[in-house]
Amino acid sequence: MDNPVFACFTFYSTLLVLKMYALAIITGQLRLRRKAFANPEDAMRHGGMDHYRTNPDVERVQRAHRNDMENIFPFLFLGSVYSLLEPNLLIAHIHFLVFFVGRVVHSVAYLYALKAPTRSIAYVVAQIPCVSIALQILVNVGLHW
Repeated sequence: MDNPVFACFTFYSTLLVLKMYALAIITGQLRLRRKAFANPEDAMRHGGMDHYRTNPDVERVQRAHRNDMENIFPFLFLGSVYSLLEPNLLIAHIHFLVFFVGRVVHSVAYLYALKAPTRSIAYVVAQIPCVSIALQILVNVGLHW
């Protein structure tokens, strides 16, 4: 970890991956509590085929998890490349922190069905550093290409 920007990126990326794992665990726990299983063999193990069904609470967590995958995976790529450019540590830290906080607020808003536009604002806030990072990568690579 000789690159402090990469170390900072690694810290926030790991927290984001742990947050995604938490959503996966919440999904499984809700499936058990609501007796709503996605696979027939799981339904049979937990009471019968009438539990082979969907549930709105489980679907809500799955949507939050899917949204994380759609946004965190690109961040992992962008942030790792950005770290290689050796940007200013404070500016990079702000980028990573804003993305992290935006994604946490987005998940909380999703899970607790917070009043609109909370989730949308959190989404946009988290996208701002990603767009900034992407543009910095393009400019930097374009200058050296």
